[in-house]
Amino acid sequence: MPKTIIRAENIHKTYHMSKTNEVHALQGINLEVMEGDFSAIIGPSGCGKSTLMQILGLLDRPDSGRLYINDVDTSTMKERQAVKFRANTIGFIFQGFNLLPALTALENVMLAGRYGGLNRVEKKKRARRLLEMMGLAERLHHTPNELSGGQQQRVAIARALINSPSLILADEPTGELDSETSLEIIELLKELNEKNNQTFVLVTHNLEVANSCKKIIHLKDGKNTSA
Repeated sequence: MPKTIIRAENIHKTYHMSKTNEVHALQGINLEVMEGDFSAIIGPSGCGKSTLMQILGLLDRPDSGRLYINDVDTSTMKERQAVKFRANTIGFIFQGFNLLPALTALENVMLAGRYGGLNRVEKKKRARRLLEMMGLAERLHHTPNELSGGQQQRVAIARALINSPSLILADEPTGELDSETSLEIIELLKELNEKNNQTFVLVTHNLEVANSCKKIIHLKDGKNTSA
């Protein structure tokens, strides 16, 4: 039996914009993501996708409800605990790549390894291996402005993988890419999912991307259904 990677129970999140204006971003989210899932979260703008991703990644906290990751209740973690848990359990892939412009591809990936407690030798070894796996063996010492969008996203994927996380969260991972490169990146993520049995959750507006996933989580008005 595959184990449960994410279990969200009755998650609520409200943003108080002013004394008279509240935004109920999430209203009772319940979902399960199993080990090895390749899931997409879709829905119209303002439906709560980004808020849900922030909470699943422990970058924000719900107002109420419980969030279990790998059967660990993260809802009551202190900030220091959450940072350590996040570094070792969750990898992030962002739409805008979020690479540091002054660092090379190798250095960008190695930097993430620091947060996972790796020593310099192990960081460099893992970063090099991951970038080679991404097809970037000839681009290790190139800075982001010397790389194409697709190459930058491959560096970002390697960075997300360096601490061997069980869960990868990807926020619009193809949003900055052309259609051909987008397809290549999604195929790469699916290959990693199948080869390593790592669990992926993607936020996307792209229905073609969503339809290539094993499961689709639909959000509307802060509530969810699965398909």
